[in-house]
Amino acid sequence: MRGVRKSFGRLVALDGADLTGHSGEVHGVVGENGAGKTTLMNVLAGMVRPQGGEVFVEGVPVEFSKPRDAWRRGIGMVHQHFTLVPRLSVLENVALGVRSGGHGFRLPYPRIRRRLDELRKLTGFAVADEVRVEDLSAGERQRVEILKLLVRDPEVLIFDEPTAVLAPQEVKELIGVFRRLASDGRTVLLIAHKLDEVLEAADRITVLRNGATVHQCLRADADAGVLTRAMVGRDVHRGVRASVPAGPTIAKLMRVGATGSHGQAAVAEVGLEVRRGEIVGIAGVDGNGRGELSEILAAVREPDSGTVELPDHIGFIPADRVGEALIGSFNLSENLALALVNDSAFRQGPLIRWSDVRARTAEAVDRYGIGASGPQTRTAHLSGGNQQKLVVARELKRGRDLLVARNPTRGLDVSAAEFVRGELLRLCSQRGPSSEFDDRPGIVLISTDLDEILELADRIHVIVRGRLLPVEQSEASRETIGRLMLAGAEGPDGG
Repeated sequence: MRGVRKSFGRLVALDGADLTGHSGEVHGVVGENGAGKTTLMNVLAGMVRPQGGEVFVEGVPVEFSKPRDAWRRGIGMVHQHFTLVPRLSVLENVALGVRSGGHGFRLPYPRIRRRLDELRKLTGFAVADEVRVEDLSAGERQRVEILKLLVRDPEVLIFDEPTAVLAPQEVKELIGVFRRLASDGRTVLLIAHKLDEVLEAADRITVLRNGATVHQCLRADADAGVLTRAMVGRDVHRGVRASVPAGPTIAKLMRVGATGSHGQAAVAEVGLEVRRGEIVGIAGVDGNGRGELSEILAAVREPDSGTVELPDHIGFIPADRVGEALIGSFNLSENLALALVNDSAFRQGPLIRWSDVRARTAEAVDRYGIGASGPQTRTAHLSGGNQQKLVVARELKRGRDLLVARNPTRGLDVSAAEFVRGELLRLCSQRGPSSEFDDRPGIVLISTDLDEILELADRIHVIVRGRLLPVEQSEASRETIGRLMLAGAEGPDGG
């Protein structure tokens, strides 16, 4: 790809981007939120038509007007947000992408089953054909997306943030799959924000900044510092947690239980206290009750049993920013207003004072570095990372007493992730309990990012089969927490 350009209105997404991928390699594509990574890959996948530049496949210039054109040249993409149909089975979802080879109006199910069996051996993905997608965890859905791509046997495979919803061991296994695919002569293009994953997986790396390619190198010539400086133009330093004692209890769960969407026990006998000025970390993989517990803490669902004591002002950063937090057709101000409709400072009788909402939005755009031309920008036009920044900016303001954050830095580049972590630390240390009134919020951080939990949390739990297992600070490590997350080896039922 040479000199690729693309704008969406006044927003310049690509401004002369270059990328060269070779067969038999994993190629990492990194950059800040809004740098143009996904747009560049969408051009290659036929999802977006560029306004300038050239695309070559095997040395031949090509122009893709739709994804089918890219498929015909052996290029396929797994997108950042799932594109599966929840009510259909795994087999049916995979068949949607393979419509040829059947008889009459029948899809080629026997051939797809055989191919899926072959791919399970290649990848190690143990996902049953007849299970409905809505019954799968996020990690399992990611595997189905990859199987759906592989069934069509592409030569160039594009993965946009494929590890964002995975536990550490699952990430390691997926990187192994990428290496096997590359060793088979394919080209794997990997968009990722976690530099350690890129450095582990990639043979070659391209860095984008402000829509242009600013650095290309072999893995042997790169480290996290080199990539960070290329991405943001400077070094990024981690914040340091101030040692401030926790204040009074702000939220309390006592023997709380809840069932999942299909009647299974999702949360079982959970007891938890959250105090002002502390960050409580909860690690766990999907399917163990993380979602149900976070919704109970955020007061968006009632438990089936037990007692819940929650404060008035709660912020909630959900796992799915597109499905649960934002309305894509709304502009930034309208999405911010979703959390301000009951705030008297932004109301005049029954009316919203939009001038004040737009001023608050402009302040958030500036403070959080949201890549938008202004408060009137439609949220669907933002990159995934910039959408996440908008959610974080809104909910940190809203959670004056309690903030429930599920993977708050998911999809954020290294600079933005460190900024958000710094904001969480600032919230918990801005006023101490020695003050006349302790107004610090308590924070519940629910994350698959173990480094994030180890860095930020004052207390750590692992949720396993709906139960919370406390982790002693002296034993808190990636290995201990990761083992409990995946296996529950020391779980309450001895699993």
